[in-house]
Amino acid sequence: MARYLICMTGASGAAYGIRLLKALASAEGPCPDAELHLVASEWARRVVLEETGFPLDGQVEALGPGRIELHQSGDLASPLSSGSFRLDGTAIVPCSMGTAGAIASGISANLVQRAGAVALKEGWPLVLVPRESPLSLVSLRALVALKEAGATILPASPGFYARPASVDELVDQIVARILDRLGLSMPGARRWEERGEE
Repeated sequence: MARYLICMTGASGAAYGIRLLKALASAEGPCPDAELHLVASEWARRVVLEETGFPLDGQVEALGPGRIELHQSGDLASPLSSGSFRLDGTAIVPCSMGTAGAIASGISANLVQRAGAVALKEGWPLVLVPRESPLSLVSLRALVALKEAGATILPASPGFYARPASVDELVDQIVARILDRLGLSMPGARRWEERGEE
């Protein structure tokens, strides 16, 4: 059975993480039988509440009781801290620049940072979705270091060639790209060659 880890940190862009969880948890999604794990930092939970108006735990529970296993960000004794707990992919969505900088520096002060370090050392897919703009030279160097170490840096920068009619469509475009990098395909994702006649 496939096993995926989604981490959420305290950057703006909670919609990306929530929508990715929904896509993965859906019975009609790209991997309906996958084992799903979630780590959300304290600040991620606050951002989710601020940006969506609903607490994260309630939104996760609504996707199906027990469908997603929640882990505390301070629990470094979690199985997620070990490379022997095999994952098919890890995505940090959204990824704060503090988290990116910590992982790039080899810091594992919480479970999100440790999960990123484990993914890099084990060589399985690690997708980081930063949303911050503009980026400082410090942040750019951290992202370069992570890319050189094997991570995918996937900024939350949707395209407009599909003529999106809603914010949801913009969010879905990024989620589809994340799933691509995890080796999955989002049902109904619109791609360049599918935009239709002008």
